[in-house]
Amino acid sequence: MSTFISNKGEYIILTISEGKQAVTLARDTIETLLRGEQRVDSSSRGLARVFNEERGIFVTLTARSDLRGCIGHPYPDSALKDAIVDSAISAATRDPRFPAVQLSEMDTITVEVTVLTPPERIDVPPHELPDTIEIGRHGLIVKMGFNSGLLLPQVAPENNFSVIEFLNHTCMKAALPPDAWLNGAEVYWFEGQIFKESAPRGEIIEESFTSE
Repeated sequence: MSTFISNKGEYIILTISEGKQAVTLARDTIETLLRGEQRVDSSSRGLARVFNEERGIFVTLTARSDLRGCIGHPYPDSALKDAIVDSAISAATRDPRFPAVQLSEMDTITVEVTVLTPPERIDVPPHELPDTIEIGRHGLIVKMGFNSGLLLPQVAPENNFSVIEFLNHTCMKAALPPDAWLNGAEVYWFEGQIFKESAPRGEIIEESFTSE
């Protein structure tokens, strides 16, 4: 059993089998909702014990390479199984950037689940941030006042961002100036395990953007 150790505790790393359970739960939750059926009961699915641990997660929906919805729990505030169900419903029906997903779209949508480590503030001077953050490994949260923005670890490599561009775009996600990370904003990092369908309803794989 592999674990990730952070300043906030020790967390089990999901196996590919558990990752497949996570993505399947997300898809089934969405399709059950869109069919108008009773909400998925995650407790009756024989999920691995890790699904009872409190974890942060995001569910991302992609239609023909275009983002179709992405919402999640940045912090470990509920059991993984419950966070997946809630985030899947939100990604499909509550993302303010998109109209609600229709059942007919699900044949063209790929489902992705990113399981997060707890965010931790990066304790270095602002000018050292670009040398500290690792593209493909770290996701970022930027906070200043009431503003907050988050970008998942896969966003930077998928868009060919440099570290500075990644910081800038996370600031803009928080509706802050791009250079807010140099001017008083708090910057947090986290890591994520990414499990996704290789195609709509296709094989579920674990994706990694690091060399490890």
